[in-house]
Amino acid sequence: MTSQVITINRKKYAVGLFWQPTGAGYVARSYARTLARSVDKKLNLFTEYRAMVGLGAKREGHRVGMESAAAAVTDALTEYSSFLAVFSIDKVFFLVAVRNGIILEDKIFEREEEARAEYFKLSEIPDWNALFAPSAWGMPRAVERNLSDLILNTSRSILKPISRISTGFLSVVLLAMFALGFVYFFKEPIKQIVSPQPKLEQVDPELAAEYQKQVEEKNKELDAEFNIQKAPQPEPLVMPYDYLPDPMERAEVCYQAIGFLMQPVLGWNQTSVECGETHAGAWFARSFGTLGDFYNYATDLMPGAFVQEESESSLYARVKLPTINTYASLDERDADTVMRDVMTAFQSIDTVVDMEAVVDTLTNGVETVYLNVIEIAADSKLVPMEFMKIFENFGGVYMTRCVWNVSTRTWNYEVIIYVK
Repeated sequence: MTSQVITINRKKYAVGLFWQPTGAGYVARSYARTLARSVDKKLNLFTEYRAMVGLGAKREGHRVGMESAAAAVTDALTEYSSFLAVFSIDKVFFLVAVRNGIILEDKIFEREEEARAEYFKLSEIPDWNALFAPSAWGMPRAVERNLSDLILNTSRSILKPISRISTGFLSVVLLAMFALGFVYFFKEPIKQIVSPQPKLEQVDPELAAEYQKQVEEKNKELDAEFNIQKAPQPEPLVMPYDYLPDPMERAEVCYQAIGFLMQPVLGWNQTSVECGETHAGAWFARSFGTLGDFYNYATDLMPGAFVQEESESSLYARVKLPTINTYASLDERDADTVMRDVMTAFQSIDTVVDMEAVVDTLTNGVETVYLNVIEIAADSKLVPMEFMKIFENFGGVYMTRCVWNVSTRTWNYEVIIYVK
């Protein structure tokens, strides 16, 4: 899924927020909390803007203090109470629709045809004060605006956490009151329970054996009478860092898979190619070729590849990655130390890196384990094998994704490190 974050003038903005108007008298944080519970409990961030709240989530890449791109655009176009706009930025398309001062749409699209289709649909609504779209689309009445030129001032819409501190505090108080009441009403039974009991060696062995036999028989009768079945034992938890592919071997596999998919096809231009966890996929845009041409060439150049026609001028080719041997690896250092050392490694090669320490939850319904993970993202001219050499001195390393961008001729890498 596309990250719901875009960069404008070297500053990150949140996109794809869930917007909802607020009624008079509502407290924004309380309304956001109630709305998140009814829509999606994983929405854990909110922003207040005019008479609206926008909900975001850390899983989408949103962070506390990040500004809303839709609100920033609305602030920049205050002369229009209703406008429909699409901006091309970072090889994606950002669509904003504002109607009578209310944000209706705040979306990001990876595919140009999807953005254009959504724009077409919304443009059929009458009485837009202004229309903005890429000039190549040839949209009636629409003009093209550069988003980096449009957004110059600080937005008033900042993401904040949806706090649940008060709820947690109330739960603790209620639990404490319940515990005190429980102790008061069941004081005598508890006293009997904690009183010294006769030791097993003090009981006649024959009587103890007979008693145990009677208990087992009675339990079997009850199980049969009420059709009681033993609950299945949950599957043991499998730690992801116990089965990590060798970083250099995975880098080599991704590089080879990308090379396999990026072979020239007459009349079709490669736009980007991505190596994920199980598959590698490439996107092709038509220039002058035909679908028949592509299949004829692809059959010879990319045997075994799965081809999907996304539109008459856009194709997606995918291949399965070969299996790589795995091994157990975990960095024994704490998250802060690892982040500092990673930053040092990237500074030494003068490369910008984005990092964040997160906690992943792993459970089988009975046992729960919390995993400390460092998430790393960076753009680089280095090929995968050279890039992964940066992490030679780290354990628990896994390159989750790498992308080759044809137009910029750069690599985008996403790496995680499991730490203590």
